[in-house]
Amino acid sequence: MPLTLRLAVRDWDYLTPLALGDVSSPRLNLVIDRVGTLVSNVAKDEAHDAAEMSFSRYTQLRHDGDESIVGIPNFIMRGFRHRCVITTKNSPITELGQLKGKRIGVTGWRDSGNTWTRAALRREGVGVEDATWFAGRLTEAHPITDRLDGFGRPGRIEAAPGERPMVDLLRAGELDAVFTPFMPDGFYAEDSGLRHVLENYRGAEIDYFNEVGYVPGMHLIAFKADFVSEHPWVMDEISELVDESQRVWLSKRRKYADTTPWIIEELGRVSQDLPASWNASGFAVNEKMIADFAEELHAQGILPKLLTPADLFPLHKRGE
Repeated sequence: MPLTLRLAVRDWDYLTPLALGDVSSPRLNLVIDRVGTLVSNVAKDEAHDAAEMSFSRYTQLRHDGDESIVGIPNFIMRGFRHRCVITTKNSPITELGQLKGKRIGVTGWRDSGNTWTRAALRREGVGVEDATWFAGRLTEAHPITDRLDGFGRPGRIEAAPGERPMVDLLRAGELDAVFTPFMPDGFYAEDSGLRHVLENYRGAEIDYFNEVGYVPGMHLIAFKADFVSEHPWVMDEISELVDESQRVWLSKRRKYADTTPWIIEELGRVSQDLPASWNASGFAVNEKMIADFAEELHAQGILPKLLTPADLFPLHKRGE
């Protein structure tokens, strides 16, 4: 009888073949729960056996010696971050290095994406101590929550003034730039008054890839450790299913290319600009990216101890 596994993930389009059953395993009865908000800790969630999880929060648990969850080096969400820095259309800032000494808003201090964005700035000479940071909600529609997560420092890292939306602060000239993983509604409208800091962010991201050799990973799949202990084969099985779902999805996008007027051109450009392995799963192929992320968490003061890739993925470390 197939093993039932309850998996919570965001509604990623490339998982559609898996969600519909076009990609399946005779060993698994996979129940996919599409969620808008990530499960913070699947070990404490009775509704799921595995879940999409922030790489940063997963790393924090491993750092703290919490072995109630175990992750697989299959990064279900990846993305470059140069595009995620926005400013106003009348701002003179056009390069990341120009943010030194400026006021920068972030949607969450320890978030994986914002950690990678700060890493991109650090490569341009702008470290945590080189700017003034404010954590807050992006727009009025977003909830007021604690986005400092214990990392606040008066005069350096503070909550957004009066919990005002950061887009409003940006437009009012009280912030010079904002980090955001998702563009605010209306961002691309002619009258939005907002733009990416980097006009040619794609070029910057290609250069970044050529320098570091990877597309940054933000989210992975984490399992209840007890579940994996009882069914040790299940992690590799899920990883293979996710990979196959992505292959099937990409094949169909190339065939049924009328989803948007030019999606076929975009898929072609990705093939030209990046190797086919840009989103490959597995420990060895992602080891450098994992190590760099751990280094950033340490350098940015989020984790006191520097972890190794083997610390983070003990069941997948090289040679085992």
